[in-house]
Amino acid sequence: MKTHRHSIVRHVARRRAQPAVYLAIVALHLGAPSPIAAQASFSLDDVLSYSFASGLVAAPAGDRIAWIENDEGERNIWVAEGPQWRGRQLTTYQGDDGQELADLTFGPNGRTLLYVRGGATNRQGEVPDPVYTPAAEERALWAVDASGGDPRLIREGGGFVLHPDGDRIAYSQGRDLMVLSLDEGAEAERVARIRGGAGGLTWSPDGRRLAFVSNRGDHGFVGVLHLADERIVYLDPSVHSDGSPVWSPDGRQVAFLRQPNERDILPFMPRREGLPFSIRVADAESGEGREVWRADPGVGSVFSGIGASNQLFWAEGDVLVFPWEGDGWKHLYSVPARGGTARLLTPGAFEVQFAALAPDGQSIVYDSGQDDIDRKHVWRVPVSGGAPRLLTPGSGIEWGAVVTSSGAVAFHASSSREPAHTEVLMAGARRRVSPPLDADFPAAALVEPQAVVFRAADGMPIHAQLFLPPGLPSGARAPAVAFFHGGSRRQMLLGFHHRGYYHGAYAFNQYLASQGYVVLSVNYRSGIGYGMEFREALNYGATGASEFNDVLGAGLYLQSRGDVDADRIGLWGGSYGGFLTAMGLARASDLFKAGVDLHGVHDWNVVINNFVPDYEPEDHPDFSRLAYASSPMAFLDGWRSPVLIIHGDDDRNVPFSESVDLAESLARRGVPFEQLIFPDEVHGFLLHRNWRAAFSAAADFFDRTLTVR
Repeated sequence: MKTHRHSIVRHVARRRAQPAVYLAIVALHLGAPSPIAAQASFSLDDVLSYSFASGLVAAPAGDRIAWIENDEGERNIWVAEGPQWRGRQLTTYQGDDGQELADLTFGPNGRTLLYVRGGATNRQGEVPDPVYTPAAEERALWAVDASGGDPRLIREGGGFVLHPDGDRIAYSQGRDLMVLSLDEGAEAERVARIRGGAGGLTWSPDGRRLAFVSNRGDHGFVGVLHLADERIVYLDPSVHSDGSPVWSPDGRQVAFLRQPNERDILPFMPRREGLPFSIRVADAESGEGREVWRADPGVGSVFSGIGASNQLFWAEGDVLVFPWEGDGWKHLYSVPARGGTARLLTPGAFEVQFAALAPDGQSIVYDSGQDDIDRKHVWRVPVSGGAPRLLTPGSGIEWGAVVTSSGAVAFHASSSREPAHTEVLMAGARRRVSPPLDADFPAAALVEPQAVVFRAADGMPIHAQLFLPPGLPSGARAPAVAFFHGGSRRQMLLGFHHRGYYHGAYAFNQYLASQGYVVLSVNYRSGIGYGMEFREALNYGATGASEFNDVLGAGLYLQSRGDVDADRIGLWGGSYGGFLTAMGLARASDLFKAGVDLHGVHDWNVVINNFVPDYEPEDHPDFSRLAYASSPMAFLDGWRSPVLIIHGDDDRNVPFSESVDLAESLARRGVPFEQLIFPDEVHGFLLHRNWRAAFSAAADFFDRTLTVR
């Protein structure tokens, strides 16, 4: 692994092509310490000098795992094999180039690994290219031998599903279903044309048929393509939306989820109940289907998924495993494929987030906050029922587990002081297989965040993590910053996060603490981790912005602390957290003296249209009026505090126009604002140096607006 010094040299070389505004802001925190904490023990560069592990997969055979390491923007694939379990770098991509790696897939013998390099296209068909390369970057599928060697280009484009024999792939291309042999020089063959297109492709166990999902707007079908006779069978078609198909082990049946269509359901509004979803099983030959289970009306009637390869698992003994919130918490249940009563596998007041079926089909590994609601640990439970077993006890955080062909459990892990990495659990012993930490990473200097619960302005209890600056003299009062994550379906934890975006946010909060700030990271309502009613909070988002009560409560909590200067409280956040930052500044400038708004939501009607292209506010007059009244733009006359606006102009989640319109509106009112804009950058910045520039600018902004000179 490269040293931190080498990373600086590489970044300086890259910076030469960046705009002057970028260079000016980056320089702010390279040298002189902040006026708040002149004796800071580490720099911003130091705390960002980690490699972030993600995307873990296990080979069907060969006792091998693979994952992605993002080392300060340099992304590569790593592998490890049993029984030694020593990690090694497989690919050799160099530089902070903004090119993502995804969809790692082993061949059936575990010797070949397929992956996609490059980000998905925007609506104009453009692949992300934040480094402005003269020759446009491409999204493409590659194959590499797991023992080493140069990757081989398979095709331009992204999504694919590998045949059980490992010799060909299937993929969608517009309305066409294509099959391509992996033999060098082979040409793709169109095997079907599907009205509405096809997604969710999955091969039958014998590789003779392809199941797919045809989404047709207000309804969707699960179909099966029989390749031998070029015949398509739609499984038990209805007026509802069907999806998440999974094959039975014998390949004769397909199970899938059915969600009833409900018109006028828009994003960013609570759905505590609705028409109940169900599970159906259909014959792959005839298409005839039957219902095997239906959610109860009321709590849990609306489907909410987990992080998994599919939302249904067909397990040993003809048992289907699926997520359900029947008791108000997201749990795993099992039901016989022939039909019957669902069995709760993971009881308790906690939520399951990621899950995977063991190769023998007899157990599920998953992570949850059981007995530790502000962390995550890996558990295992038999699909037939029984007491779940904790595999990773302690004060760390573990997630994304998979089971290898030998029975070893691999997972990602972090802690309050150690960034995300990959480990393997074999015979009760944990072994790190990720590269070692950078020598400059300041693990020992990081603070242990404290779990706190404060009251929102309307009395709701809100969980948060509190970072206290080290060495704060007794009786001293420090400036404070409240942080709000994005999503909003996220949960910040007592350590480095499992998503790269919030992994960096946690590191930045640590840096702020080292600079003398009291930092409060807020898990506001409409986030995950604390049950369905908390996630589907009444009047949240576009239906009233009830989360503003949590923003106000966070500010009042900080104001009440004896170690906080009540006149120097700021706030920051990105995306949904940018929305809450803007709400805090627009509605409580007396409390919040400054804010950093990264690609924030400022008008719900604009953002909803970005997710639902056919949404027209005039078609929903009552809702659209409420959505605007729930937006920061409705409160600009009360906004007086300065703000730093940060945004990339190829953002596919929050339109760049949100920052353009906010800046104009603030300028017309004489509200001070600064800006840091990244041309051709997407929502979750692809370049490490852009994250570093954003955090550097934010730290400098807070030092200038919250520091007593």
